[in-house]
Amino acid sequence: MPPPKNAAWRRGCWATSPPRSAKPPPPPGNMPAPVVAPSLLAANHGEFIAGLHAIEEAGLTWVHLDIMDGHFVPNISLGPVICAATHRAVPTVFLDVHLMVTDPARWVDAFADAGAGHIQFHVEVVPRPASLVEQIRARGMTAGIVLNPDTPASACFDALPMVDTAMLMSVHPGRSGQSFISSVLTKGPELLARMRPEQRLMIDGGVSPATAPACRAAGCSVLISATAIFGTTDYAGAIAALRG
Repeated sequence: MPPPKNAAWRRGCWATSPPRSAKPPPPPGNMPAPVVAPSLLAANHGEFIAGLHAIEEAGLTWVHLDIMDGHFVPNISLGPVICAATHRAVPTVFLDVHLMVTDPARWVDAFADAGAGHIQFHVEVVPRPASLVEQIRARGMTAGIVLNPDTPASACFDALPMVDTAMLMSVHPGRSGQSFISSVLTKGPELLARMRPEQRLMIDGGVSPATAPACRAAGCSVLISATAIFGTTDYAGAIAALRG
C-alpha cells in the first residue's frame, strides 16, 4: 500500500506532516494479532506530542483518531490538522481514522493529505459504500465499516466484501469513558463467517483489561482502547494487559 502524499498547504510545526522517512507499518491484514490501538480521544492534549512519543516507545504501531462532526454524534472532536500533527510526531505509526460524520466522502482527501492510512465510516450513513471505498482506495488507504451497538450485523453483509476491516462499537459513539456493552460481541461470529482471512474484526468502546479477553474470544483482532491506556502512566503494561 503506497503511503498517501502530504498536503503542502498546511503551515507551522503542528500542522505540517513530513514525508514518511521510514518504512510505514503494514496494512491491517498483515499486522500480527492482536493489535492494540490507543484512541487519541482520551489523550492529554496538553501534552499531545510527548504522549505520542511515549506510546510509540511502548511498542505501538497503530493509533486511532475519532472524528466527530456534531451531527452524526452529539460532539465535536479531532480534525485533519490533528491527524497531520500526529503523523509528523510519529511518522511510522499507522493512523486509523474513524469518521463519525454524516458525510464521510467530504473528508477522505483531507485525511489522506494528513497522513491517514485507514478510513472507517459508519454503515448507518453509508449502507452502499462502493463509491466511498473506491475513493478511499484511490488515495492509497485501506477502508473499514463500523456498526453502532444497536445496528445488526446483517446491515453490513453486502459491504463486507469491499472493505478491509469491520468494527463493532461497544459503546454509543460520541464520548469516551462509557461502560462496555457486552451484547455486541454476538455480532463477531456473524461477521467473521463472512469475512476473508486477511480482513480484521475490530472493536471500540470500553475495551479494558477486564473486557479484552471476551473481545478476543469473539474474534476481535484489533482492540481500540482509550482510557485503559491513557488513564495510566504505564503504557507498556496497559498494552500487555489488553493483548493478554
